[in-house]
Amino acid sequence: MGHSIKRDHARFRKIVKGRIRTNLRQYISRGEMPTPKGDGTVKIPMPSIETPRFRFGDNQGGGTGQGEGNQGDPVDGEPQPGEGEAGEGEGKKEVEVEVSIEELASILGEELALPNIEPKGKKTIQSQTDRYTSIGLVGPDSLKHFKRSYKEALKRQIAVGTYNPENPVIVPVRGDFRFRSAKSTVQYENAAVVIYIMDVSGSMGDEQKEIVRTESFWINLWLKHQYKDIEIRYIIHDATAKEVDEETFFKTRESGGTLISSAYKLCRDIIKADYNPKEWNIYPFQFSDGDNWSTDDTKECLDILDNDLIPAANMFCYGQVESRYGSGQFYNDLMKKYGTEADKVILSKIENKSAILNSIKEFLGKGK
Repeated sequence: MGHSIKRDHARFRKIVKGRIRTNLRQYISRGEMPTPKGDGTVKIPMPSIETPRFRFGDNQGGGTGQGEGNQGDPVDGEPQPGEGEAGEGEGKKEVEVEVSIEELASILGEELALPNIEPKGKKTIQSQTDRYTSIGLVGPDSLKHFKRSYKEALKRQIAVGTYNPENPVIVPVRGDFRFRSAKSTVQYENAAVVIYIMDVSGSMGDEQKEIVRTESFWINLWLKHQYKDIEIRYIIHDATAKEVDEETFFKTRESGGTLISSAYKLCRDIIKADYNPKEWNIYPFQFSDGDNWSTDDTKECLDILDNDLIPAANMFCYGQVESRYGSGQFYNDLMKKYGTEADKVILSKIENKSAILNSIKEFLGKGK
């Protein structure tokens, strides 16, 4: 019975993962976000899975294809042409299912065919894992190994001649008890930092920020799947740049002009102060609608990229979020300078929410 339940549960999990993968593009394009639970799992909405069931009837209509009626006539129970009013009938049902963050990242990786990342930085984070791989003589009752304890009691009773096969009563004493014993193993994981840069000038509206918020969630999901843990830093800018927390990053909106070089300088300073490129895997992601104050500032941006950011980073990613108020010129400037074949510069145009998944594949598809 237990094996059957486990097998059915495994089949259900496989169905759920298949449904999530099938609906992943639609789910991301709607801008919906999984709900973290704090225990390593997330809740994700998906269409409900109907359980097959029998429906009883009087069976007076004969078999398939039998009875009165012409081709094209509606079947009993189906809506007639022109029947019904707006809002009539049941809508689509959705249920929330729980999946682990690792499962969700695996689904994303499989759907986009993302390669595993080959870390560049040498710095490692030490983590300790306890595995119960041996048996000890002492321990708490919660770790008592009943099978081994009774086996020891049986051996003792046979040795002293008190075991009676006709009445096989085994009574363990304290010295018979055995306990699961943990062995600690130390693992070393590569360290990574993600630095998000976003233009918050007046031309970047709520729709553009929602696209950035959605895309950054899935980027973080994949990078956390590749690294034991990552640090995340946030930079916002209009004509000036400043580092902020996550909530401020997605809610701030300014009305000034745009100097992208101010954000590049701050990003450069953060890397120099806290992240040695020889030790850390560094991922700057910039999101903008492509406006910049002047060609002179764009030239300064390219100099900082060439001399500081690109040499330090695993890759530098620029995502241009389409806006009716943005010129999009900065994407053209980067494309003219680096093209599509640059090893460490990845450019992506994000026209709307439907383009988020393709943008993620462009950013993460090189496995850097």
